Amino acid sequence: MCPARTPKNLNRGSIIPIGGGDRKVRSSPILQRLVELSGGPDARMVIIPTASQLDTAGQRTRDVFRELGVSDIEIVDLETRADGEDPKLLEKLDAATGVFFTGGNQLRLATTIGGTTAARTLRAGNARGVHIAGTSAGAAFVCEHMIAIGKSGGTPKRGMASLSPGLGLTNRVIVDQHFRERDRLGRLLTALAYNPFATGIGVDEDTAAFIGPDDVIEVLGSGGLTIVDPSGLEFSSMADTNMGAPVGLIGVKLHILLAGDRFDLTTLKAFPSGNN
Repeated sequence: MCPARTPKNLNRGSIIPIGGGDRKVRSSPILQRLVELSGGPDARMVIIPTASQLDTAGQRTRDVFRELGVSDIEIVDLETRADGEDPKLLEKLDAATGVFFTGGNQLRLATTIGGTTAARTLRAGNARGVHIAGTSAGAAFVCEHMIAIGKSGGTPKRGMASLSPGLGLTNRVIVDQHFRERDRLGRLLTALAYNPFATGIGVDEDTAAFIGPDDVIEVLGSGGLTIVDPSGLEFSSMADTNMGAPVGLIGVKLHILLAGDRFDLTTLKAFPSGNN
């Protein structure tokens, strides 16, 4: 489930987890930026509504992209694992310049798409420059280690979050969505406490983390982006804690970033808007 290797002389496409709140997102600059990155009016957008149980999810998103000036839009509904091996659908994925995962249930994405040729095609596409965004469940799915389910609350507890493999576009981050609205700091901390190798990204609604090919995150939208950096972790009680009990963590660093702010995943440094 590791990210695909970027071909020589090419840049990886942006990875764009969006925190949800789709009604706001449709009228915000987030999808406009995705369209611009993907080629503007010449963009070839693919919408994957697999996470949703609503038959209209793909069509509603297609309408938004049409309003943003995109004419070449394909809805690729990977409903079964067999669909992930369908040559006609794979051809559509391979031709995309931008991909958008709708919200819904991230486990439906993982169990339907994970391990298929469609997943490998998406990873290879991102490695050669295709920009891939996901909102809500789609945001959780983009990384290698995905929060599958969890409970609300500010204090991390053993068993508060369960992880599963995601799409694997990046292994540098673990993403959680609807972050402040659903009080998910505890479950993101829990996920990081299991193995504090990654950086945690908590994305508020109507907010996006544009992770560029240089592994610098830029924030866009009306909410906040919570960065949880466990690289300086000095102590964790996770291994000695009973199921459901609070977990002690010492040495975790936290940033709250707003629109225009940036975070470098390589240096683990945060920069306010306008600061180069």
